[in-house]
Amino acid sequence: MTALLSLAINFTLACIMLAMMLCVVRLLLGPAAQDRVLALDTLWMCAMLLALALGMRFGNLIYFEAAMLIALTGFVSTVALTKFLMRGEVIE
Repeated sequence: MTALLSLAINFTLACIMLAMMLCVVRLLLGPAAQDRVLALDTLWMCAMLLALALGMRFGNLIYFEAAMLIALTGFVSTVALTKFLMRGEVIE
């Protein structure tokens, strides 16, 4: 791995961690439930990107599979939460 690529991945990891911290703050302090759902969705996305960046950093394929599972779980949970907020129930 070249030094420039390693530096770029480290910078990416730092940015993703900063974004995750800001999402947690928004999740805890969000004024409305919609803000908290949006923060949670963004947190899922950041976790997926973190797994992808770690996969590139360590060169291990298990991180990519974990990223796929995180993305699927995040999508399903976001859809369920928004449906609950809109209709008051998840399964009709």
